Amino acid sequence: MLTKATAKLIQSLKDKRSRQELGLFVIEGAKMIAELPNSKITLKSLFATRNWLEANERLFQDVDKVEVTEQQLKQISFLQTPQQVLALAHLPQQQASMEHLHTQFSIVLDTLQDPGNLGTIIRIADWYGIRNIICSNDSVDVYNPKVIQATMGSFSRVQVLYASLETFFAQNALPVYGAVMAGENLYQTAFPKHGFLLIGNEGSGIDTSLMKYISHPITIPRVGEAESLNAGIATAIICDAWARQHFSSSPSK
Repeated sequence: MLTKATAKLIQSLKDKRSRQELGLFVIEGAKMIAELPNSKITLKSLFATRNWLEANERLFQDVDKVEVTEQQLKQISFLQTPQQVLALAHLPQQQASMEHLHTQFSIVLDTLQDPGNLGTIIRIADWYGIRNIICSNDSVDVYNPKVIQATMGSFSRVQVLYASLETFFAQNALPVYGAVMAGENLYQTAFPKHGFLLIGNEGSGIDTSLMKYISHPITIPRVGEAESLNAGIATAIICDAWARQHFSSSPSK
């Protein structure tokens, strides 16, 4: 049974402070939840319609399941159109180690604020086989419901870490490719297999304090008249250029 207290708790998880205090976050949608058994995400409870519960009775047998009506699901959902099932998941207890990053190509995000952008970039990273994203401490929280939804499930396969980027770059020796307005033409850039791609804030770009760490400023050449590109689109274009140089087919194959 869905109680008023539980409904209030779920709705409180739209705020970062509540997520951290309760150690929980929300995942919604049949597709994303169906992928969770193959991930490291652990669930506390599921709230689902009778149809979903009957069709998925073998899933999550050790998780508390609560049958709800479609109207009740609307009351607790963060979506305009709820998708049959909502899960409460446990936040990871500790941030993963950064020690392995020197053997990979990773994305670094400076003060990214838009949840949709972060979710999209996580999905892009997953597509290109990039397993780590490092965010500045003042970037949007990866467990924001809008971020989780925008990832379309990729959040369970891509690690998102938070750090002081100045400290992070000062301790890493890999090349840093920074997306700027006046840099080397992206399509004339030779990318290493291991390194960092730095993407700046949606409005102000890369902070001036980080410019000294950029070993290779790069630019997506503009042909038309648009003033700028969305952070997610820019990330996808650059990741594609990197992947073309190192993989004859999809990186995941």
